[in-house]
Amino acid sequence: MTLRKALACALGAAVCAGLLGTGCTPEPRGTSSQGTPAPGAAPARTAARPLPGVGPALRARVPAAARQAVVVRGTTEDGNRARVVLYERGADHGWRAVAGPWPAHNGLRGWTRDHEAGDLRTPIGVFTLTDAGGRLPAPWAKLPYDEDPDFHAEGTGHFGESLEGSFDYVVAIDYNRVPGTTPLDNTRPLGEEKGGGVWLHVDHDGPTNACVSLSEEHMRVLLRELDPAKKPVVVMGPEAALAQ
Repeated sequence: MTLRKALACALGAAVCAGLLGTGCTPEPRGTSSQGTPAPGAAPARTAARPLPGVGPALRARVPAAARQAVVVRGTTEDGNRARVVLYERGADHGWRAVAGPWPAHNGLRGWTRDHEAGDLRTPIGVFTLTDAGGRLPAPWAKLPYDEDPDFHAEGTGHFGESLEGSFDYVVAIDYNRVPGTTPLDNTRPLGEEKGGGVWLHVDHDGPTNACVSLSEEHMRVLLRELDPAKKPVVVMGPEAALAQ
């Protein structure tokens, strides 16, 4: 190495050592020396928001294709009152509330992870929503809708309240049923002992056998909003179970 080249290398090393920690090392492309995006750089992508209050166990069971989720959040494992919120998922922002919260009732004795016919508890879990129906017409419903006089409720509920009109509007919860059929279909793939006929339906001012009930107004909103193209699901259970 010539004397001139040696002196140049020594001088360069000294300058870099003197500037170490003040910008001598190359900056990542797209950032300024303060770590902020350089002019014209694409903004950093924020993490998509998960379903609020839903923990990893149930979150993992929500299908990747689902872009609508009805979250039914009960009070306690043995409680029969709940709150319902409709969420939608976008590619950029994740899940966000689009309707609710609304008051609701669930099974008289609360919730269960192992539903049995007649236990008066609502099943905990994530279930698809594919079919709707009712005694009244709903031409604005997006889900396949079966208007049928057999959606007739009579008698009284657990607190003596009238059940009249409870099935004017229903959305079938795909627990122990065949998706793509009317909610009136009685086929039980898991067996009769595991119950069935678990619906979202019109509230009758009292707890249900296993369904989730909302006011007629809020059922109408759900029927307008639930869209089969968005693969809707219901995520339901008491607050503590949802958070796991």
